[in-house]
Amino acid sequence: MLKPFLFVSSAILLLAIAPLSAPAGAAPQTGANPVKTTAASQEKAKKLFSQDCAMCHGATGDGKTDLAKDMKLDLTDWTDPKTFAGKSDHDLYDIIRKGKGDKMPAEDASRAKDDEVWSLVTYLRTLAKTPSAAPAPAAAPADAPAPADAPKANN
Repeated sequence: MLKPFLFVSSAILLLAIAPLSAPAGAAPQTGANPVKTTAASQEKAKKLFSQDCAMCHGATGDGKTDLAKDMKLDLTDWTDPKTFAGKSDHDLYDIIRKGKGDKMPAEDASRAKDDEVWSLVTYLRTLAKTPSAAPAPAAAPADAPAPADAPKANN
């Protein structure tokens, strides 16, 4: 009788403790970015990008650099909004953290903290150029004469 009780209580205890034993700073498994965007975090992300990413991906993120050309790399153009279509923030976080192929090294925790990588994800999305809207028609000057076919007001 005591053995089944100990087994069940041990299992319950393990299930209760397991979520608490996740590694500190582990990335959430949802697509949402857990880091609040601030001007300071984006400035830090911009600096991280210029130090660690721009050499290959370019200062604007277009992927057209001499190094990429010399290494025969066809890098994704991050200035194109379609690049990010269908990619969650978590997908981008994983690519940065784990690296991609043999050419893009992982950004390990000794080089960038989790919150810095999440901020970098937000910064990368800002590199995408948004399509410009059609220009608004020019407004007629206030003192412009009324068109000839316009009805005249009775005073």
